Amino acid sequence: MTQTIGAFLARKNIEISVNRYLIKAMSAMAQGLFCSLLIGTILSTLGKQFDLEILVTVGKFAAQMSGPAMSVAIGFALQADPLVLFSMTVVGAAANTLGGAGGPLAVLIIAIIAAECGKAVSKETRIDILVTPAVTVFVGVVLSVLIAPPIGNAASSLGQLIMYATELQPFTMGVLVSALVGIALTLPISSAAICAALGLTGLAGGAAVAGCCAQMVGFAVISFKANSWGGLISQGIGTSMLQMPNIVRNPRIWIAPILTSCITGPLATCYFQLQMNGAAVASGMGTCGLVGQLGVYSGWVSDLEKGLKSEITTFDWISLGLISFVLPALLSLIINYGLKRIHWVKDEDFLLKVA
Repeated sequence: MTQTIGAFLARKNIEISVNRYLIKAMSAMAQGLFCSLLIGTILSTLGKQFDLEILVTVGKFAAQMSGPAMSVAIGFALQADPLVLFSMTVVGAAANTLGGAGGPLAVLIIAIIAAECGKAVSKETRIDILVTPAVTVFVGVVLSVLIAPPIGNAASSLGQLIMYATELQPFTMGVLVSALVGIALTLPISSAAICAALGLTGLAGGAAVAGCCAQMVGFAVISFKANSWGGLISQGIGTSMLQMPNIVRNPRIWIAPILTSCITGPLATCYFQLQMNGAAVASGMGTCGLVGQLGVYSGWVSDLEKGLKSEITTFDWISLGLISFVLPALLSLIINYGLKRIHWVKDEDFLLKVA
Protein backbone atom coordinates (compact mmCIF):
# COMPACT_ATOMS: atom_id res chain seq x y z
CA MET A 1 0.00 0.00 0.00
CA THR A 2 2.78 2.42 0.97
CA GLN A 3 4.67 1.61 -2.22
CA THR A 4 1.52 2.22 -4.27
CA ILE A 5 0.97 5.62 -2.68
CA GLY A 6 4.64 6.49 -3.11
CA ALA A 7 4.54 5.53 -6.77
CA PHE A 8 1.40 7.64 -7.32
CA LEU A 9 2.94 10.67 -5.64
CA ALA A 10 6.12 10.27 -7.67
CA ARG A 11 4.12 9.98 -10.90
CA LYS A 12 2.21 13.13 -9.98
CA ASN A 13 5.36 15.02 -9.01
CA ILE A 14 4.02 15.52 -5.48
CA GLU A 15 7.03 15.85 -3.19
CA ILE A 16 6.16 16.28 0.47
CA SER A 17 9.31 17.92 1.76
CA VAL A 18 10.61 20.93 3.67
CA ASN A 19 12.65 21.95 0.64
CA ARG A 20 9.66 22.17 -1.66
CA TYR A 21 7.11 23.60 0.75
CA LEU A 22 9.12 25.88 3.05
CA ILE A 23 11.93 26.92 0.76
CA LYS A 24 10.79 26.81 -2.86
CA ALA A 25 7.12 27.63 -2.24
CA MET A 26 7.88 30.37 0.29
CA SER A 27 10.52 31.95 -1.93
CA ALA A 28 8.09 31.91 -4.85
CA MET A 29 5.40 33.47 -2.67
CA ALA A 30 7.77 36.34 -1.85
CA GLN A 31 8.36 36.88 -5.56
CA GLY A 32 4.61 36.96 -6.14
CA LEU A 33 4.26 39.55 -3.38
CA PHE A 34 7.07 41.60 -4.88
CA CYS A 35 5.42 41.58 -8.33
CA SER A 36 2.09 42.74 -6.95
CA LEU A 37 1.80 44.39 -3.53
CA LEU A 38 5.35 45.67 -3.24
CA ILE A 39 5.79 47.00 -6.77
CA GLY A 40 2.28 48.42 -6.54
CA THR A 41 3.14 50.26 -3.33
CA ILE A 42 6.33 51.67 -4.86
CA LEU A 43 4.55 52.84 -8.01
CA SER A 44 1.72 54.41 -6.03
CA THR A 45 4.19 56.23 -3.80
CA LEU A 46 6.12 57.57 -6.79
CA GLY A 47 2.87 58.57 -8.48
CA LYS A 48 1.74 60.55 -5.47
CA GLN A 49 5.12 62.24 -5.10
CA PHE A 50 5.37 63.29 -8.74
CA ASP A 51 1.63 63.84 -9.25
CA LEU A 52 1.36 61.09 -11.87
CA GLU A 53 -2.12 59.64 -11.56
CA ILE A 54 -1.33 56.80 -13.98
CA LEU A 55 1.30 55.41 -11.59
CA VAL A 56 -1.16 55.60 -8.71
CA THR A 57 -3.74 53.70 -10.74
CA VAL A 58 -1.27 51.04 -11.87
CA GLY A 59 0.01 50.63 -8.32
CA LYS A 60 -3.51 50.27 -6.97
CA PHE A 61 -4.40 47.45 -9.33
CA ALA A 62 -1.06 45.72 -8.78
CA ALA A 63 -1.54 45.74 -5.00
CA GLN A 64 -5.05 44.33 -5.32
CA MET A 65 -3.70 41.26 -7.13
CA SER A 66 -1.34 40.15 -4.36
CA GLY A 67 -3.42 37.07 -3.45
CA PRO A 68 -3.61 35.61 -6.98
CA ALA A 69 0.04 36.56 -7.63
CA MET A 70 1.26 34.71 -4.53
CA SER A 71 -0.89 31.68 -5.25
CA VAL A 72 0.17 31.35 -8.89
CA ALA A 73 3.81 31.76 -7.88
CA ILE A 74 3.43 28.94 -5.36
CA GLY A 75 1.76 26.74 -7.96
CA PHE A 76 4.63 27.45 -10.33
CA ALA A 77 7.17 26.49 -7.65
CA LEU A 78 5.31 23.22 -7.10
CA GLN A 79 5.50 22.56 -10.86
CA ALA A 80 1.72 22.46 -11.23
CA ASP A 81 0.12 21.60 -14.57
CA PRO A 82 -1.38 24.52 -16.56
CA LEU A 83 -5.01 23.93 -15.54
CA VAL A 84 -3.98 23.78 -11.88
CA LEU A 85 -1.79 26.84 -12.22
CA PHE A 86 -4.49 28.96 -13.84
CA SER A 87 -7.02 27.88 -11.21
CA MET A 88 -4.72 29.11 -8.47
CA THR A 89 -5.80 32.70 -9.15
CA VAL A 90 -9.16 31.97 -7.53
CA VAL A 91 -7.55 30.13 -4.63
CA GLY A 92 -5.18 33.02 -3.91
CA ALA A 93 -7.91 35.63 -4.06
CA ALA A 94 -10.09 33.69 -1.60
CA ALA A 95 -7.30 32.81 0.85
CA ASN A 96 -5.80 36.30 0.92
CA THR A 97 -9.14 38.05 1.30
CA LEU A 98 -10.44 35.76 4.05
CA GLY A 99 -7.07 35.63 5.77
CA GLY A 100 -7.18 39.35 6.47
CA ALA A 101 -3.97 40.89 7.81
CA GLY A 102 -2.36 37.45 7.95
CA GLY A 103 -3.43 36.64 4.40
CA PRO A 104 0.02 35.72 3.04
CA LEU A 105 0.42 32.83 5.49
CA ALA A 106 -3.08 31.60 4.69
CA VAL A 107 -2.25 31.77 0.98
CA LEU A 108 0.96 29.79 1.50
CA ILE A 109 -0.75 26.93 3.33
CA ILE A 110 -3.94 26.77 1.31
CA ALA A 111 -2.27 27.23 -2.07
CA ILE A 112 0.08 24.32 -1.38
CA ILE A 113 -2.80 22.00 -0.47
CA ALA A 114 -4.99 23.10 -3.38
CA ALA A 115 -2.15 22.82 -5.89
CA GLU A 116 -1.21 19.32 -4.76
CA CYS A 117 -4.85 18.19 -4.86
CA GLY A 118 -5.20 19.62 -8.35
CA LYS A 119 -2.00 17.87 -9.47
CA ALA A 120 -3.32 14.60 -8.04
CA VAL A 121 -6.37 14.57 -10.34
CA SER A 122 -4.77 16.30 -13.31
CA LYS A 123 -4.98 14.29 -16.56
CA GLU A 124 -6.64 11.36 -14.80
CA THR A 125 -9.96 11.67 -16.66
CA ARG A 126 -11.18 12.42 -20.16
CA ILE A 127 -12.87 15.54 -18.87
CA ASP A 128 -9.71 16.94 -17.35
CA ILE A 129 -10.60 20.48 -18.38
CA LEU A 130 -13.57 20.30 -15.98
CA VAL A 131 -12.27 18.05 -13.21
CA THR A 132 -8.86 19.65 -12.56
CA PRO A 133 -10.03 23.28 -12.22
CA ALA A 134 -13.09 22.18 -10.26
CA VAL A 135 -11.05 20.22 -7.71
CA THR A 136 -8.37 22.91 -7.38
CA VAL A 137 -10.84 25.75 -6.96
CA PHE A 138 -13.21 23.77 -4.70
CA VAL A 139 -10.46 22.62 -2.35
CA GLY A 140 -8.87 26.06 -2.26
CA VAL A 141 -12.04 28.05 -1.65
CA VAL A 142 -13.51 25.63 0.90
CA LEU A 143 -10.24 25.63 2.83
CA SER A 144 -10.16 29.41 2.60
CA VAL A 145 -13.61 29.63 4.16
CA LEU A 146 -12.77 27.11 6.88
CA ILE A 147 -9.20 27.86 7.88
CA ALA A 148 -8.02 31.12 6.29
CA PRO A 149 -9.57 33.35 9.02
CA PRO A 150 -7.97 31.47 11.97
CA ILE A 151 -4.62 31.15 10.14
CA GLY A 152 -4.70 34.84 9.30
CA ASN A 153 -5.68 35.80 12.84
CA ALA A 154 -2.91 33.63 14.32
CA ALA A 155 -0.26 35.11 12.02
CA SER A 156 -1.52 38.62 12.61
CA SER A 157 -1.59 38.10 16.38
CA LEU A 158 1.98 36.79 16.38
CA GLY A 159 3.11 39.75 14.31
CA GLN A 160 1.29 42.15 16.62
CA LEU A 161 2.91 40.45 19.62
CA ILE A 162 6.38 40.88 18.10
CA MET A 163 5.70 44.53 17.30
CA TYR A 164 4.25 45.19 20.77
CA ALA A 165 7.20 43.46 22.42
CA THR A 166 9.56 45.58 20.33
CA GLU A 167 7.89 48.74 21.56
CA LEU A 168 8.10 47.54 25.19
CA GLN A 169 11.64 46.16 24.94
CA PRO A 170 13.20 47.93 21.95
CA PHE A 171 16.76 46.90 22.81
CA THR A 172 16.22 43.18 23.37
CA MET A 173 13.71 42.77 20.56
CA GLY A 174 15.80 45.00 18.32
CA VAL A 175 18.65 42.51 18.68
CA LEU A 176 16.45 39.43 18.22
CA VAL A 177 14.36 40.63 15.30
CA SER A 178 17.34 42.11 13.46
CA ALA A 179 19.50 39.01 13.91
CA LEU A 180 16.81 36.44 13.12
CA VAL A 181 15.34 38.16 10.07
CA GLY A 182 18.84 38.88 8.79
CA ILE A 183 19.80 35.23 9.18
CA ALA A 184 16.60 34.22 7.36
CA LEU A 185 17.56 36.55 4.50
CA THR A 186 20.85 34.73 3.94
CA LEU A 187 19.42 31.25 4.44
CA PRO A 188 17.63 29.67 1.45
CA ILE A 189 14.25 30.73 2.83
CA SER A 190 12.36 33.96 2.33
CA SER A 191 12.71 36.64 4.98
CA ALA A 192 10.37 38.80 2.89
CA ALA A 193 7.66 36.14 3.00
CA ILE A 194 8.11 35.74 6.76
CA CYS A 195 7.75 39.48 7.34
CA ALA A 196 4.74 39.61 5.03
CA ALA A 197 3.06 36.63 6.68
CA LEU A 198 3.49 38.20 10.12
CA GLY A 199 2.67 41.71 8.93
CA LEU A 200 5.91 42.95 10.49
CA THR A 201 5.92 46.76 10.42
CA GLY A 202 6.63 49.61 12.83
CA LEU A 203 9.75 49.43 15.00
CA ALA A 204 9.96 45.66 14.49
CA GLY A 205 9.91 46.25 10.74
CA GLY A 206 12.71 48.78 11.15
CA ALA A 207 14.77 46.23 13.08
CA ALA A 208 14.13 43.68 10.34
CA VAL A 209 15.36 46.14 7.71
CA ALA A 210 18.48 46.74 9.80
CA GLY A 211 19.20 43.02 10.07
CA CYS A 212 18.78 42.41 6.36
CA CYS A 213 21.01 45.36 5.46
CA ALA A 214 23.67 44.11 7.88
CA GLN A 215 23.78 40.80 6.04
CA MET A 216 23.73 42.13 2.48
CA VAL A 217 25.98 45.17 2.86
CA GLY A 218 28.14 43.35 5.40
CA PHE A 219 28.94 40.43 3.12
CA ALA A 220 29.32 42.76 0.14
CA VAL A 221 32.08 44.83 1.77
CA ILE A 222 33.98 42.15 3.68
CA SER A 223 34.18 40.00 0.55
CA PHE A 224 35.28 42.85 -1.72
CA LYS A 225 38.91 41.70 -1.92
CA ALA A 226 37.77 38.28 -3.08
CA ASN A 227 34.90 39.30 -5.36
CA SER A 228 35.61 42.89 -6.45
CA TRP A 229 32.82 45.09 -7.83
CA GLY A 230 30.76 42.24 -9.21
CA GLY A 231 30.46 40.69 -5.77
CA LEU A 232 29.76 44.04 -4.16
CA ILE A 233 26.79 44.66 -6.46
CA SER A 234 25.45 41.09 -6.57
CA GLN A 235 25.40 40.84 -2.78
CA GLY A 236 24.81 44.48 -1.86
CA ILE A 237 21.70 45.00 -3.98
CA GLY A 238 21.10 41.37 -4.92
CA THR A 239 21.24 38.79 -2.13
CA SER A 240 23.61 37.62 0.58
CA MET A 241 22.29 34.12 -0.05
CA LEU A 242 25.15 33.79 -2.56
CA GLN A 243 27.45 33.23 0.42
CA MET A 244 25.60 30.14 1.67
CA PRO A 245 28.02 27.61 0.07
CA ASN A 246 30.91 29.48 1.70
CA ILE A 247 29.11 29.60 5.05
CA VAL A 248 28.69 25.82 4.91
CA ARG A 249 32.44 25.46 4.32
CA ASN A 250 33.39 27.95 7.04
CA PRO A 251 30.51 29.12 9.28
CA ARG A 252 32.80 31.68 10.94
CA ILE A 253 32.47 34.01 7.94
CA TRP A 254 28.88 34.62 9.12
CA ILE A 255 30.01 36.07 12.46
CA ALA A 256 30.66 39.62 11.27
CA PRO A 257 27.28 40.20 9.54
CA ILE A 258 25.35 38.59 12.42
CA LEU A 259 27.14 40.61 15.10
CA THR A 260 26.64 43.72 13.00
CA SER A 261 22.89 43.06 12.88
CA CYS A 262 22.88 42.66 16.67
CA ILE A 263 24.29 46.19 16.89
CA THR A 264 22.34 47.98 14.16
CA GLY A 265 19.02 46.43 15.20
CA PRO A 266 18.81 48.04 18.64
CA LEU A 267 20.32 51.26 17.25
CA ALA A 268 17.43 51.35 14.77
CA THR A 269 14.80 50.75 17.47
CA CYS A 270 16.27 52.63 20.44
CA TYR A 271 18.14 55.60 19.01
CA PHE A 272 16.99 56.25 15.46
CA GLN A 273 13.40 55.06 16.01
CA LEU A 274 13.44 53.72 12.45
CA GLN A 275 10.03 52.37 11.48
CA MET A 276 8.86 50.43 8.46
CA ASN A 277 5.31 51.60 7.87
CA GLY A 278 5.21 50.65 4.21
CA ALA A 279 4.39 47.17 2.91
CA ALA A 280 5.43 44.51 5.44
CA VAL A 281 7.14 42.45 2.74
CA ALA A 282 9.70 45.26 2.34
CA SER A 283 10.86 44.70 5.94
CA GLY A 284 12.53 41.49 4.84
CA MET A 285 14.13 42.80 1.63
CA GLY A 286 17.04 44.87 3.01
CA THR A 287 18.98 46.58 0.23
CA CYS A 288 17.75 44.15 -2.45
CA GLY A 289 16.92 46.56 -5.25
CA LEU A 290 16.75 49.18 -2.47
CA VAL A 291 13.29 47.81 -1.72
CA GLY A 292 13.72 48.11 2.05
CA GLN A 293 14.62 51.77 1.74
CA LEU A 294 11.78 52.46 -0.69
CA GLY A 295 9.45 50.72 1.75
CA VAL A 296 10.55 52.96 4.61
CA TYR A 297 10.10 56.01 2.37
CA SER A 298 6.62 54.91 1.30
CA GLY A 299 5.79 54.57 4.99
CA TRP A 300 6.91 58.14 5.59
CA VAL A 301 4.66 59.33 2.77
CA SER A 302 1.75 57.31 4.12
CA ASP A 303 2.25 58.73 7.61
CA LEU A 304 2.29 62.26 6.16
CA GLU A 305 -1.05 61.61 4.44
CA LYS A 306 -2.54 60.23 7.65
CA GLY A 307 -1.28 63.16 9.70
CA LEU A 308 0.94 60.89 11.80
CA LYS A 309 4.07 62.67 10.60
CA SER A 310 4.52 66.39 10.02
CA GLU A 311 7.50 66.19 7.65
CA ILE A 312 10.33 64.01 6.39
CA THR A 313 13.32 65.38 8.26
CA THR A 314 17.05 65.39 7.57
CA PHE A 315 17.43 63.11 10.60
CA ASP A 316 15.10 60.60 8.93
CA TRP A 317 17.33 60.43 5.86
CA ILE A 318 20.53 60.27 7.92
CA SER A 319 19.07 57.49 10.06
CA LEU A 320 18.05 55.47 7.03
CA GLY A 321 21.46 55.93 5.40
CA LEU A 322 23.38 54.98 8.53
CA ILE A 323 21.30 51.88 9.32
CA SER A 324 21.09 50.72 5.71
CA PHE A 325 24.60 51.34 4.40
CA VAL A 326 27.19 53.13 6.52
CA LEU A 327 27.05 51.22 9.81
CA PRO A 328 26.69 47.75 8.24
CA ALA A 329 29.77 48.43 6.10
CA LEU A 330 31.94 49.88 8.87
CA LEU A 331 30.97 47.44 11.63
CA SER A 332 31.32 44.38 9.41
CA LEU A 333 34.76 45.48 8.25
CA ILE A 334 35.93 46.08 11.83
CA ILE A 335 34.58 42.78 13.17
CA ASN A 336 35.85 40.82 10.19
CA TYR A 337 39.29 42.40 10.56
CA GLY A 338 39.44 41.00 14.11
CA LEU A 339 38.40 37.58 12.85
CA LYS A 340 41.15 37.65 10.25
CA ARG A 341 43.69 38.65 12.90
CA ILE A 342 42.93 35.51 14.90
CA HIS A 343 42.92 33.44 11.70
CA TRP A 344 39.28 32.42 11.88
CA VAL A 345 38.57 33.71 8.39
CA LYS A 346 40.57 34.70 5.34
CA ASP A 347 39.66 36.62 2.21
CA GLU A 348 39.53 33.48 0.07
CA ASP A 349 36.71 32.10 2.26
CA PHE A 350 34.34 34.68 0.72
CA LEU A 351 35.10 33.89 -2.91
CA LEU A 352 31.93 33.43 -4.97
CA LYS A 353 31.93 30.88 -7.76
CA VAL A 354 30.48 33.53 -10.06
CA ALA A 355 30.98 37.10 -8.85
